[in-house]
Amino acid sequence: MIANGGSLSGAIPIGNKIITGIMMPAGWDNAALTFQVSVDGGASWSNLFDSSGNEVSFQAAASRFIAVDPTLWIGINHIKIRSGTAAAVVNQTAERSLRLVGQ
Repeated sequence: MIANGGSLSGAIPIGNKIITGIMMPAGWDNAALTFQVSVDGGASWSNLFDSSGNEVSFQAAASRFIAVDPTLWIGINHIKIRSGTAAAVVNQTAERSLRLVGQ
């Protein structure tokens, strides 16, 4: 969940699950999704980048299901979901609950 007026969710424990999709809520202020991740149980956080050095970003929209590459999440124990990018966050104008789909 991203709080009203906020851009970053709280820590979401995913343990040994692998995320395969993200279900967007019916309401969403236009913004990409990016992530902070933790491999050590949440003590330290890093922005998620791919092997080419690009921030992992998904184009999000209301009521959209976003299929994601499951290999992005291998070894990650906790995530935080960000509205916008690390350089340009987008505060949501209402509380937003996103649903992670995984196996």
